[in-house]
Parts: sequence; C-alpha cells; structure tokens
Amino acid sequence: MRLLVDVMCGGIVSSLRMCNHDTAYAGDRGLEADDSVLAVARDENRTVVTRDKRLAARADEAVLLESRDTEAQLEELAAAGVDLSLADEPAFCGRCNGPLESVDSTASTPEYAPDAADVEVWICRDCGQHFWRGSHWDRVGKTLSRVSDSDEE
Repeated sequence: MRLLVDVMCGGIVSSLRMCNHDTAYAGDRGLEADDSVLAVARDENRTVVTRDKRLAARADEAVLLESRDTEAQLEELAAAGVDLSLADEPAFCGRCNGPLESVDSTASTPEYAPDAADVEVWICRDCGQHFWRGSHWDRVGKTLSRVSDSDEE
C-alpha cells in the first residue's frame, strides 16, 4: 500500500514501513499545507493517513484516524483493512522510506549493527542506515500482535 502520513500521525510511520507499506511522511518532506499534502498524494497515488477531518474529506483516498495514541492509531488502520503484518523481507527503510537491500554475509557493518555473518542485515540504498531483526523489531511485532488481537474482537 502507498501511504502519505501527515504530521499528526508520525508515530506510526516506521511500523507501516516495517509492514512493507511504501510510507511517505509529510514531516520528512516539509509538507504542512493541506494543498501540498493533497498534491503529493495525488501525484504519487498515495492514500492520506490523517487525523484532520477536512484534509481527509478533500483527499481522493484517505484513512481518517481519531486517536492521538500510536497503538490506537494502528488499531484504527487495521480496522480500516490495512495489513499490519511484519514483512518477512523488509523493503523500506524505517528512517527515510528508501529501498532496502540485503547486506552480503561477508560484508562489514557499522559498529551499531550486528555482524552480517551472524544475523540477516539490510542497508538502505538512499540513506545508508542498516537494519536487522533485533529488539526494536520484536517490540513492534508485539505491538502489532496486540493490535491484530484487538481487531479480531
């Protein structure tokens, strides 16, 4: 799914990217005015995710969220039919939404990342950030599990 998340909902961006949704964030692009958000959404064929009723009403496609709480926003997205399953093979950078590629097991990694010989590691082709399934991945997975459990009730 191609999404454009407005600045009111920034807490859900990395989770959506971890679920392999191509997720642009208005804050990363300096999009503040509704007309700018709508133009990008239209030009890039993105669904707007917002808490702003007027913005949602003007968008070609939108998911209107009510909650300010990140987990509750994820629950609302799940209820709206957005798949919130962690990706087996992540495709989008959690930081910038750039494309990820696997790091060869013989390649060196930065000090903050594990050795690629021990753990599967990906690198963003745009910003150079390294990613792996570590404690953050586990925390997001637990949150998404709670969200999907509450969605089934």
